[in-house]
Amino acid sequence: VQLVESGGGLAQPGGSLRLSCAASEFTFSIYTMSWGRQAPGKGLEWVSDISSDGRSTYYADSVKGRFTISRDNAKNTVYLEMNSLKLEDTALYYCARGGGLMGPRGQGTRVTVSS
Repeated sequence: VQLVESGGGLAQPGGSLRLSCAASEFTFSIYTMSWGRQAPGKGLEWVSDISSDGRSTYYADSVKGRFTISRDNAKNTVYLEMNSLKLEDTALYYCARGGGLMGPRGQGTRVTVSS
């Protein structure tokens, strides 16, 4: 299993970022995928799940209405569109195979929200 996150960086409060997670070495299209994050000094937090066919999505209350998860099974990639970013969204963001961050994760991509 290989998962490579990208798209992190510095954003201002209220800004947007789009994270990508490129998957390989497994049959991507049959797995639910998830995103999670770990803020400095805090534990791992689940952010969002998407079903294998992309039709069902789930979000933590902290990001609902601001973040959108999606996937492209032809490209073996899952995305996290993040809008209306807040200071508290600063974290290392991971994608994982399977729902609820239960499976293998990538190395993460860092998101910093700062004015």
